[in-house]
Amino acid sequence: MTAISETEASADPAGNSRRVALIVAIAFFMQLLDSTIISTSLPQMGESFGVPAVAMSIGITVYMLTMAVFVPLSGWLADRFGARNIFLVAIALFTLASLACGFSQNLTEFVIARAVQGLGSALMTPVGRILVLRNASKSELLNATALITWPALFAPVVGPVLGGFITTYLSWHWNFFINIPLGMIGLALVARFIPGDREADPKPLDWPGFFLTSLGLACLLYGLERIAHPEDGALPTVGLIAAGIVVGWLAVRHLHRAPHPLLDLSSFKVQTFAIST
Repeated sequence: MTAISETEASADPAGNSRRVALIVAIAFFMQLLDSTIISTSLPQMGESFGVPAVAMSIGITVYMLTMAVFVPLSGWLADRFGARNIFLVAIALFTLASLACGFSQNLTEFVIARAVQGLGSALMTPVGRILVLRNASKSELLNATALITWPALFAPVVGPVLGGFITTYLSWHWNFFINIPLGMIGLALVARFIPGDREADPKPLDWPGFFLTSLGLACLLYGLERIAHPEDGALPTVGLIAAGIVVGWLAVRHLHRAPHPLLDLSSFKVQTFAIST
């Protein structure tokens, strides 16, 4: 199965932009459904693994932290290797990790699978938006953007209900196995209908920017997550949040000064964008 060429895509730009947006929306739906469906099955998963239900929250934490670490890298990877290729890798990682989550026999295996799933998710969301932006003309941009927002509205409503039904009448494993057909459909559609692309002159990777942004986001998010666990003490929580703020400040200062920053912060000079963000 080969992707459509850029010539074929340019023959019907409006139709192509809608097609790309719908395909990206399917991937986003799979990702968001997984994020909301898991919460209904944590007690059953804890019983299956022989651990308290509260211990299962580490699967959510690891997923979140992995996303925080690798999201800043996604834009550079899309420029270096092509947004379509990275999107395919992201869907494949997410789908295989979902399979591994479903087959996990203990908490350690589950946490490792969730980390890989978080990596796929970290690449999927920003790179999917890049694909939509690159394949939509200015006149089609609003419609294309609207198409990829429906999973964020629909999946959180469907997820808990579907997760509760699956956990009650099947087993918690199927909350992850449900991603397999969605992922395979997404892979086939991306490979067939989304044209390939690659930056002609990709910039070198900003390693200091990657280290600072990833570390700052990870510390800040983990510190905020620990607020829900006051029994562990306030000092580590405050320390992590403070470290995240300090490292985040260093990251912003570096990104303003670097010749090829990992994240371009110039968009924040637009006042309406900065305030809304």
